[in-house]
Amino acid sequence: MTTTITTEQVKELRDKTSVSVMQCRKALEEAGGDMEKALIILRKKGSEMAEKKSDRTAVDGRVFIKSEGGKAVVVTLNCETDFVAQNQGFIDCGEAILSVAWTEGAEKAKEQAPSAINEAVLKTGENIQLGTIDEYSGETIGTYIHFNGKNAALVVLKGGNVDVAKDIAMHISAMKPTYLQATDIKESDREAVIEVLKKEVDESGKPEDIKAKMMEGKISGYFKEQTLLDQPFFKNPEMTIGKVADSAGAEVVSFKLYTLN
Repeated sequence: MTTTITTEQVKELRDKTSVSVMQCRKALEEAGGDMEKALIILRKKGSEMAEKKSDRTAVDGRVFIKSEGGKAVVVTLNCETDFVAQNQGFIDCGEAILSVAWTEGAEKAKEQAPSAINEAVLKTGENIQLGTIDEYSGETIGTYIHFNGKNAALVVLKGGNVDVAKDIAMHISAMKPTYLQATDIKESDREAVIEVLKKEVDESGKPEDIKAKMMEGKISGYFKEQTLLDQPFFKNPEMTIGKVADSAGAEVVSFKLYTLN
């Protein structure tokens, strides 16, 4: 005997899962109208769908951050398209993982993430992958997320205040430094840059003494552009980030830039 599925049942299941009306109806029909069984069926289908789509490239996504006091947690969640990155079901998934990471730690969040991701895959139809879960602690932490959710930055200060830290995090997101200070530049990075710049200088056709000065200026200029503490502050280019921190009684301990697609 075929069980009659009511509109109210479909609506209830849809309210609980946010998946399509047809998916809810099919799950209820398969479960003989049993709501709990229908939920299990949808979770199983979500898991199967996630496995099938797992080999598809997921290079888009969003960054999720929570920061309070001297603690911060960052979660990156990847999907295939910007359309899904802006989808509320995808956003809810990221926020759910972030919530667990904040309250129970990164390892627990990684354990529970597949369940939330499978539900999001069922809702969106795309491959969704957990990127990273990073935990930070420090005296003063500043964070910034661009309005599209794809670019974000975090900075840890010793001293200073949250407003200054947030300004520096915003600067990091905009100017994308590679190094904190000159001493962080790896010799292999320096040699690779010098090789490229030397080729540019050699092609200039200038006398050797001029070439030497050109090389010195190019190397210094390049690494200043890539080093956070030497970069001109985007809100006031007359001050470097190092001076901004000093004037606030702060020392920049570390930073991290997050960029998705």
